[in-house]
Amino acid sequence: MTDVVLPIVDLDLFLSQSPQSEVVQRECKKAADALINYGALLLHDSRVSEDDNDIFLDLMEDYFAQPEQDLKRDERPELGYQVGVTLENTEKPKCAVDEPCLQIIAKLAPSERPLDITAHSPDPKCRFFWKMSEKPPYETQFPGLNAANVVPQSESIQIRWTAVMEKWGQSMKNAVENLGEMAAIGLGLPQETFREAGRYGPHLLAPTASDLNKYGKQDTILAGFHTDLNFLTIHGRSRFPGLNIWARNTGKRIPVRFPATGRYLLVQAGKQLEHLTGGLIKAGFHEVVVNEATLDTVAKRKSSFPERPLIRISSTFFWHLSSDYDLAPIPLLRHQALATKTQARHLGRLDEVEPIYEPMKVGQQVQNELKHIALMA
Repeated sequence: MTDVVLPIVDLDLFLSQSPQSEVVQRECKKAADALINYGALLLHDSRVSEDDNDIFLDLMEDYFAQPEQDLKRDERPELGYQVGVTLENTEKPKCAVDEPCLQIIAKLAPSERPLDITAHSPDPKCRFFWKMSEKPPYETQFPGLNAANVVPQSESIQIRWTAVMEKWGQSMKNAVENLGEMAAIGLGLPQETFREAGRYGPHLLAPTASDLNKYGKQDTILAGFHTDLNFLTIHGRSRFPGLNIWARNTGKRIPVRFPATGRYLLVQAGKQLEHLTGGLIKAGFHEVVVNEATLDTVAKRKSSFPERPLIRISSTFFWHLSSDYDLAPIPLLRHQALATKTQARHLGRLDEVEPIYEPMKVGQQVQNELKHIALMA
């Protein structure tokens, strides 16, 4: 494990000055380089309210503390679980059976590997998907990926639900879309490239819940080693540590730590960004586990908030490209990816096997990934 600190990108700077200014251009290049080299970065955005995140986390703890039969009413398996709740032990970590992924794990030093997922059952986590999307002015080819939201049926939850979800979801959506603009500029593309490609994407506020009373033993895998299938993933602070990521160029396991104070968000690259950049940016591998830091926080939380549910909530938002968008590598970026391929082999990167990025609709890519993780037949 390493004490590597992820690059911090200042969104305030981007929003306060002209995109053409030298200082903004440098910050945009920093954002693009961070995604290329780490697959992740920390984003500083003064618009983000920690109070909003706390209100969101409280609501999610209350929601997931409900009996399973109440949660099950909000389940939509016929829609690939792309709205509503996904109950624990449903989603399987793709890497448990994916040969290229297992090869990546094998190349890591034993001390830097994720917890063993080869015998891992489906993840013991619950999740809720709340769409934060704009209806397209055309008939989508993928209606199942663009279904209407599910509002929980419990009155005590329902009365708070939509306002809290929309407020926190919009904060994260604004931040990640602006970061996408910065990354586009830093990669030498027009500022609006990624934002427009995802204008009608089925973006998801996607809190993930792990019951630490049931699954709070050290070295329990809450979310097995995997990458995200979307374009960019953004997280607010969780109340419990346990998220580890792997930087592309280091082969090191990095425990994610936010600065002690300040308005920061974690951003990770997903498979759609990898595909669109032709592998110049790689989707970041990560896991969520119960470790010593998790257990220390559990003890403190029990003491300080004994009446609150002991549930780890990830404050997560998945930003997608539009389902009907034609997903294919951008020639400029694919050329750069190929040009650096030989160099990458000498830097200990995790991406020595060159994938084939076949042209397809984004919706098809999503459906392919959902089948791998047992969320779609």
